Amino acid sequence: MPSVYDLKPRFQALLRPLVSRLASAGVSANQVTVVAIALSLGTGAIILSNPTSHWPLLLLPLALLLRMALNAIDGMLAREHGMVSALGGMLNELGDVVSDIALYLPLAFVPALSPALVVLVVLGSVVSEMTGVVGVQIGASRRYEGPMGKSDRALWLGAVGAVLGLGVDAAPWINGVLVVMVLLLGLTVVNRARGALGEVG
Repeated sequence: MPSVYDLKPRFQALLRPLVSRLASAGVSANQVTVVAIALSLGTGAIILSNPTSHWPLLLLPLALLLRMALNAIDGMLAREHGMVSALGGMLNELGDVVSDIALYLPLAFVPALSPALVVLVVLGSVVSEMTGVVGVQIGASRRYEGPMGKSDRALWLGAVGAVLGLGVDAAPWINGVLVVMVLLLGLTVVNRARGALGEVG
């Protein structure tokens, strides 16, 4: 099943000139990772403090797009400019999980959304990322299979935030989107587990 992750090489190509300038300026990959985490925490806090207002939800797609760019930049700085480190690896993986929780869990307090479904999406996100990392522990590579990887979640929930932020009456179907996300997250966990087991097997 197609995933937004498949577009990553093109996205990286667009960012490469900026990455080179950041490296020349002495910006480290870990600094970019920390900025991405802070962005997620700040945006989530704004949504949490204003759950019945529309405008904070418009920040969600913007924050998610910027976070994807920052995540791509920190990875390129690490790989292409000799900044790979054990601390960077830990920050990258933990930062993704913390950022997902910070950005998505506040949506449970948005009146139009089912709190239980939002929590299931967040749990599914955490488990899917953990499954990808566990692949390394058993001797496989870090797994990124979809169909509901990090970039896909950003696209789907960014769209949810935009729709609700614009004041669209999405009550008849918006929670159905979350149900589909939960199902696709379950499939993502299965695909990543199978990929890792198949690689070591």
